[in-house]
Amino acid sequence: MNRLLLTSICLLSVLDVLAGTIRGRAVDATTGQPIIGATLIIENTKFFNVSGLDGSFSIKNVPSGSYKIRISYVSYRTMTRDVVITSDDHTLTLDLPLETESDREIAEVTVKGKRDGSSDRTARDLERNALQVTNIVSGRTIELSPDLTVANVIQRVSGISIERNSNGDGQYAILRGMDKRYNYTLVNGVKIPSPDNRYRYVPLDIFPSELLDRLEVYKALTPSMEGDAVGGAINMVMKDAPERLTVLANLATGYSELFLNRPFVSFDAKNVNSQSPYEQYGNQYSAKFADFNKASTTYTSHNPSPNLIGSFAIGNRFLNQRFGIMLAGSLQNTFRGSNSLFFNGDVVDTLRGITLTKQSERQYSEHQTRSGLHAKMDFRVNENNKIQWFNALISLRNEQIRETKSTELGIGGFDPVLGNATLGYETRSRLTKQKIYNSTLQGTHQLTSALGLTWSAVYSLAANDVPDQTYVSLLGIRKNFVDSRTTVQDGTRRWEHNTDNDLAGYLNLTLKTNLAGMAVEWMAGGLYRDKQRTNFYNNYTLRPTNPFAQYGVDFTDYNQISYNIQNPLGSVASALSYDASETTTSGYLQFRTTDQPLEVTGGVRVEHTDQGYAMKFPIGEDQPVGSQIYTDVLPSLHFRYRPTETTNWRLSYFRSLNRPGFFEIVPYRIVNEEYQERGNPNLKRVIADNVDLRYEFFPRPLEQFMIGLFYKHLKDPIEYTLQKDAIRGQDLYYGPGNFGNATNFGLELDAIKYFRQWGLKANYTYTNSSITTPKSKRIRNAQGDLQTITVNQTRALYGQSAHVANLSLLYKSSEHGWDGQLAASYTGGRINTVSQFVDNDLYQKGFVQMDASLEKRIKGGFLLFAKANNLLNTPTEIFIKNTSPKNSDVPNQDVSGKTLIRRDYFQRSYVLGIRYKL
Repeated sequence: MNRLLLTSICLLSVLDVLAGTIRGRAVDATTGQPIIGATLIIENTKFFNVSGLDGSFSIKNVPSGSYKIRISYVSYRTMTRDVVITSDDHTLTLDLPLETESDREIAEVTVKGKRDGSSDRTARDLERNALQVTNIVSGRTIELSPDLTVANVIQRVSGISIERNSNGDGQYAILRGMDKRYNYTLVNGVKIPSPDNRYRYVPLDIFPSELLDRLEVYKALTPSMEGDAVGGAINMVMKDAPERLTVLANLATGYSELFLNRPFVSFDAKNVNSQSPYEQYGNQYSAKFADFNKASTTYTSHNPSPNLIGSFAIGNRFLNQRFGIMLAGSLQNTFRGSNSLFFNGDVVDTLRGITLTKQSERQYSEHQTRSGLHAKMDFRVNENNKIQWFNALISLRNEQIRETKSTELGIGGFDPVLGNATLGYETRSRLTKQKIYNSTLQGTHQLTSALGLTWSAVYSLAANDVPDQTYVSLLGIRKNFVDSRTTVQDGTRRWEHNTDNDLAGYLNLTLKTNLAGMAVEWMAGGLYRDKQRTNFYNNYTLRPTNPFAQYGVDFTDYNQISYNIQNPLGSVASALSYDASETTTSGYLQFRTTDQPLEVTGGVRVEHTDQGYAMKFPIGEDQPVGSQIYTDVLPSLHFRYRPTETTNWRLSYFRSLNRPGFFEIVPYRIVNEEYQERGNPNLKRVIADNVDLRYEFFPRPLEQFMIGLFYKHLKDPIEYTLQKDAIRGQDLYYGPGNFGNATNFGLELDAIKYFRQWGLKANYTYTNSSITTPKSKRIRNAQGDLQTITVNQTRALYGQSAHVANLSLLYKSSEHGWDGQLAASYTGGRINTVSQFVDNDLYQKGFVQMDASLEKRIKGGFLLFAKANNLLNTPTEIFIKNTSPKNSDVPNQDVSGKTLIRRDYFQRSYVLGIRYKL
């Protein structure tokens, strides 16, 4: 039997050797570029193959003889070639050039960016032909990635790192080491407002990635773009109406490993009071404890349901292709969380570093419902006039429980050897509802062969609502390593909500001329935007009716605790209750030479800003009403030299600004959990000069190599630091300020390369920034008294990592329907919080995150897919780069030469689903 099996194997091996092979490449007959995914069939046989990522194909084991090989691909003419295998060991090599269909060129002119707007090929073409330095992630790449939100997708772009939220998902983008405040966000080229109750920047975790055709990142600004971006601008291009009926749908489920090891804690979020007693009954109403329902203090521990993720998109064109419509939606119902260790500390005497005073163990449980709906309609009146209207509604509902157990260090009988300590317990329940709505009506009109007009009318709304945020606090004790809750402490109930309403109009004129024998395209236009913001804050302080009530004796559930209201009218006299307005008027003149190989784009933009605020309930502030009015002239110049069709050299300069956030200029004072915070009505805008140099090479349609340098000089950069009160020198507060000048420069590398069925995407960014700010330092003076002096310290900008890198290994087998990806992201160490004291800045440790995804095509347009995130269970770690001898007996301080401040673990999460494409 063994001999027979061995003989059979040898025979099969000989047959393989004797069989012939047909190999080669599928290429575009005009450009010579490889065609990916072309189908090759040897007629009247079972032999076939699909061209790989580099256009190559290989059909093995073909017996000797004469054959017809047929090759086909969408939008190309099917081609048939006669081939002959002369012997069993013959290898036939041939390139098969496909010619485009006769109407393909016309189709590209009239619907360019639509017919294949989500493909990798379109993304590379748009990058190559962009007026400025740009990076693009295609919709197809987004679909195959391990990421479910735009914030996680954008971390794969060169030069970008992300700031994560409390459950480990990306939330904000940091472009080229520039903090989130230095970027703005667009939907279909239109700026959108932020639901944040303080700042301008948009949380990108609110956007489900399934709604996008592609994600564009502009790293340099032209005059036709709004000028308030130093790091760059992020444009989410939503799904567009296709040329034929298209149906896309997916349904998936998943789970987080975190809740295999501990329960998920939730509260009765559906019945939380949406309005405070102040809002329900008026400003003269004295609230009673009965006015506060028990929903926000009714907690349950359980195993969460599996995550549910779904999306759909349906689109088509009607009326002889003149009317197009696209409707897309997404729903993500997920359960996330983290386990966190957090330390508080103080600067003691002249000791280096901080003395830790409290250790807090935190557990977050978050139920997130993320939804999005996008509708796009366009009507081609004729070949010179087009009207389009798109609407997007994005929302995020987050039900969060944060459970904290705190250990007092150094006081209250703290003895780690005997296991004794004073404890504190706090549970915070918070429901956050955010939404962004944008409606844009646009017109494109070719008035003459040389003169064009575009216009846009925009309404946008951003809202944030946090009703009845509740804190319940108890004392506790640890004795002989046994922890127990004891008596109730004061609690709070808080309501916050804010809205942003934007009305904007855009107008652009384009004129094609011939100047001194050179083709020049002129653009001129303007923007008017009226923004109205309103913020409301209401807080109630609760004191237990029985301050000696014992947990486990007098009550067992937190909703059984009874309180007296200390401020029955509610505390609304807070800077978080304010109105703000901003009127932006801008105009620009832009030119572009269209002759090859050198293309020059330049011009100037003028932006006038009238920004103001009014505190609703001032209580003696010096400036309860204030405004800032200023005008900025923003020139820019961009060179693109294109010696060949596949090569670009780019050199850019542009000036930009960064306006203060609405809340930052309000003279507020807030006592937070760890520090006091203040606003700064004298805060100035930032002015930045930016230079870019980049070389780009696109050897094949899906491949690229880019290397670039960038430099930024910032005047009056805004940083949040701990500062000293100018009048009361002993009062310290955390707030925004302008700090002289800062520089930021770096290097970017970006490459995509394919080898048959394998692909490699890699990018690396080195960034170096510098800013000098005043810091406090404690010394002993000549008399031996403790004295605080001010010194200057030079450091990196907040949020800037010296090294950021991404590496993705791709696999694609068109023949068998497999697509796979293993993606790693590295973010180097960066400042997380700027300290008042020298050498006490809080740093986030550099980390690697590994994610993976897999897709398998099955019959009938269906695909199975799987995604896995945070495969290495990488924690977020925050530390100070020094130690203090006072912390020698503090537990969990296992960081050599550093003081651990925070460590968060998020665990792995998995998604498994099915997708349908028509």
